[in-house]
Amino acid sequence: MRISCSVVSYHNPPDQLGLALRSVAASHAAVDLWLVDNSRDTALESVAREAGARYLHLPANPGFGAAHNLAIRQALESGSDYHLVMNPDVWFGPEVIPAMTAYLDAHPDIGLLMPDIRYPDGSRQHLCKLLPNPADLIVRRFLPGLYRLSGRLARYELHDSGYDRVMDVPALSGCFMLLRASVLRRIGGFDERFFLYMEDVDLSRRVGEVARTVYYPLVSITHGYQKGSYKNATLLSHHIRSALRYFGKWGWLADARRRRVNRLALAALERPRDAVPAMDRPEK
Repeated sequence: MRISCSVVSYHNPPDQLGLALRSVAASHAAVDLWLVDNSRDTALESVAREAGARYLHLPANPGFGAAHNLAIRQALESGSDYHLVMNPDVWFGPEVIPAMTAYLDAHPDIGLLMPDIRYPDGSRQHLCKLLPNPADLIVRRFLPGLYRLSGRLARYELHDSGYDRVMDVPALSGCFMLLRASVLRRIGGFDERFFLYMEDVDLSRRVGEVARTVYYPLVSITHGYQKGSYKNATLLSHHIRSALRYFGKWGWLADARRRRVNRLALAALERPRDAVPAMDRPEK
C-alpha cells in the first residue's frame, strides 16, 4: 500500500510547519510527503528537507487547491493508493494514519475520510457540515449570534450527532482529508477556480457523488484553525469570491441535489447508532 501526503504552505512559521511534517514522517506508515510552498522565498525548503519531504516551490501562488493538485498528480503517477491533504497547522500522533488507512481498506465504498479534530486546548472543532446554502454562509459569517440562537448553526454543523460515531457527512474540512486515489483519478483533484476557501466543500461534494464521505472519530488530530477570513480583509474577499463561484457552479436557491444530500444525511443520523466493529477500532 502506498500513501502520499501534500501540505501547502504560504509563509507559515517554520516551527509550526515542522511539527506538521514531522507528524506525518513519524507515522507508522511509510508516506511519500510533499511540501508545496506558495511563498515568495524558499525559506521553508530546509524544513522540508529535515522532515524528508519533497519540496515544490510555487512563488506565483496559484492557490490552495492548485498547489495541492500538483502534488496529487505526482502522487497518482507514482501509484499512490491513498492521498492525505493536510493543512500546515495540524499535528497528530503516529496512530492516526495507520488507523484511517485500515478503515478505508475495510470499507472500499468510502472515498474520503476525516478524523476527530480538536483545538490546541483539546476542545472539539465542529467541522462536519451539511452542504451550504447562501443563507448559511451569509448569516453564519456576518450575524453569528443570530445564527447560533436560531439553532441553524447546530443543524448545519451536525451538533446533534454528538460527534462520537462514524457517520456519513456531506461536507468535510480540507484541513485533513484522507482520499482514496482511485476516486481522485475518477473525479480529478481540487477545482482550481477556487483560489482559497470552498474548495474543500466542492471536493467533498464531488467525491460524494461517486463514493461515501465519512467522519471517523476514533482517532484525533489537533488543528490550529485561525479563521483567517474573520480577521483579514483580503482573506474575507477570497472567501466571498469563492462562495460566489461555488453557488454559481452548483446552484443558488434551486439546488435539488443539495437538498436531497442534506436530507439523507440528517435522516441517517436519526436512526439508531451503529456500533463500530472491534476490527475497525484503532489499536491502543
